[in-house]
Amino acid sequence: MEAMLKKFQQKYRTAREEMNRWDELQTQFLKQFMNTLSVIERLPVLGDKNNYGGLAKVPGITNALLGKQMESLERLFYSMNETIKGFHRIVTSLEKIMRDGNQFLKGGSMQLSKQQMQLRVGIRPTLSQCVDGLRTLYEMHHSEYLVKSSAVSALSLKSSANDMRALHQLLADQPNIPKDEVQFIFNIIFPEDICC
Repeated sequence: MEAMLKKFQQKYRTAREEMNRWDELQTQFLKQFMNTLSVIERLPVLGDKNNYGGLAKVPGITNALLGKQMESLERLFYSMNETIKGFHRIVTSLEKIMRDGNQFLKGGSMQLSKQQMQLRVGIRPTLSQCVDGLRTLYEMHHSEYLVKSSAVSALSLKSSANDMRALHQLLADQPNIPKDEVQFIFNIIFPEDICC
């Protein structure tokens, strides 16, 4: 039983590394999103010749500036889509960790009973808690990935600044990954970290 718990703890360490990568991507993603919002907010201002004052007489300035902003926007959309792919890789990795944990229990030399799955030794987690925690972490990140992916797909030049700000707040909050619940799962799996 002790050896099984150690293997699960290793899986959780790997999951933690993936979640740290997620946090790095989250920071990058929010910056990309805000930059996209800034460009989209500038487009109507740049499209109005009344905002150019004396520069309005320069031939093609409006089109040149709008063209540059559109190029920036294309790069930002591309970058955000690449970041979304990074989130997807992490979700896929968490899914594999979860499946490996399930397979580890099923692939053993003996089939574990429900009582054995619920057996607790001291402050150590049960095997059931180990499996459930991995599934919960995967489901949280998968749900959040779907929100992010949908948000990027919904972005357009016609998106209102207010809608985009609200969407940014939703993306920043990551409601599908409650930090306290994640910490609770890790506290169960690594009780020695909070006891000592």
